[in-house]
Amino acid sequence: MPDLADAPEIFRNAVASLSAVRPRPEMRFEPIPAPRRLAPWAYAWGLELPGVGHASTTGRFVLLHDPAGQDGWNATLRLVGFVRAELDVELAGDPLLPAVSWSWLADALGGSGAEHTALGGTVTQTSSVRFGAIAGPERAHDIELRASWTPVGDGLTAHAEAFCELMAAAAGLPPVGVATLGARLG
Repeated sequence: MPDLADAPEIFRNAVASLSAVRPRPEMRFEPIPAPRRLAPWAYAWGLELPGVGHASTTGRFVLLHDPAGQDGWNATLRLVGFVRAELDVELAGDPLLPAVSWSWLADALGGSGAEHTALGGTVTQTSSVRFGAIAGPERAHDIELRASWTPVGDGLTAHAEAFCELMAAAAGLPPVGVATLGARLG
């Protein structure tokens, strides 16, 4: 964790609020180096859901603070999220997948009560074919969601919870407390 002693109080409080999140047990969640050029103050987390029984998914969640604000933020704090998930070949060409992926974010923010403004971003589907001595499967398909939004209010815990929900949705995990039905034993 960076030294926050000189950070503005609003930023220190925001980091503490986001750090109060306890992600689901299968999710790895740790501080990572924050981007330095986007705002005077930044803090970032790396998230990973290793692909065991679901799609391998990685993400970054970044808190930005500019005491002067920036165009488009409408405030002094901004949250930025990035999620990449592996896709099954059956989903790779689905033309509705970008809209569905974006709805995961919108639903997670709304469902967690994470009030926000100025939400924007992109969803990208990629298909790669490997040649030569590159390790990995011959073909790989991914979905990437990049988004940023301005949180409303002081508490940011709901925003971090929403981002964790987005990661789980991208991985194909059911919501916490919901069990999937397995194959019936006969």
